[in-house]
Amino acid sequence: MTKMTFSKTRLINGVWEGELTGAGSEEPKLHVSHLGAPVDGLRLRHDAARDAWQIEIPVPAHLISDGVQTFVISDDQGQTLGSFALLAGEALAHDMRAEMNLLRSELDMLKKSFRQHCRDT
Repeated sequence: MTKMTFSKTRLINGVWEGELTGAGSEEPKLHVSHLGAPVDGLRLRHDAARDAWQIEIPVPAHLISDGVQTFVISDDQGQTLGSFALLAGEALAHDMRAEMNLLRSELDMLKKSFRQHCRDT
């Protein structure tokens, strides 16, 4: 049996898009869940020329909130084929500020070392 490969294509207009290869021409039975609860609206379209399944998952607005929201795509046997995560809110901003502060400190350290080097030579 061919190994199925799952990959993300894009997220646009609230719809996550991906591709499943190696599933054959018969429509695979896939399920999407968020925190263990099913997510409705999964759409599959077979691209015969590429022998791949195009997957569209509309992300429900009520599932978008602060923090990390993970969506899991699995097959009929419950095996996880892939997942995607949405990151939003204040928690993410704190991470970004911390990263910027770290970059500033490193830049200050480099400037200080460079100036010292210039004075010494």
